[in-house]
Amino acid sequence: MALTITGDERADALLTDNPLALLIGMLLDQQIAMETAFAGPAKIEDRVGAVDAATIADYDPEAFTDVFRQTPAVHRFPGSMAGRVQTLCRTIVDEWDGDAAAIWTRGEPTGAEVLRRLKALPGFGDQKARIFLALLGKQCGFDGAGWREAAGAYGEEGAFRSVADITSPESLAKVRENKRAAKAAAKAK
Repeated sequence: MALTITGDERADALLTDNPLALLIGMLLDQQIAMETAFAGPAKIEDRVGAVDAATIADYDPEAFTDVFRQTPAVHRFPGSMAGRVQTLCRTIVDEWDGDAAAIWTRGEPTGAEVLRRLKALPGFGDQKARIFLALLGKQCGFDGAGWREAAGAYGEEGAFRSVADITSPESLAKVRENKRAAKAAAKAK
């Protein structure tokens, strides 16, 4: 299934075809718009020449920060997020032989196992890991036993809670509205 997260065909094709790009997009998805975060890997590819774990992990850190700073910026916090992306890529090289997809494909893992693996990645806390697991299950063909339960509320059908539920401009609007409502409810408490 082709992902339609960013509104940019080329960026979405990269997310669809490159598991590391999708993982990096999820990592970048904080304190910026979802579309901007998930378009980040395409900007990295344009400026570095590849979205490959070893290439990024071994890239000069200062030069990689400059990649993030170029206009349009990859992220509003270029220094810290460039470092996080490199740390994530180093972990994928060292622990997953450079293959990001192995996190959810190696050994026919259950949903709970993939959640555990994702939470072990730098920059992936519980919520981010659950959202990414839901994205894998809802849009990327992951069917490990119990993935919906492991993803929690993000795994619910028709939830419109996260990037896992974005398949069109209409679903993006529903996700945004749910996020606004959740923030308003939290403030009201």
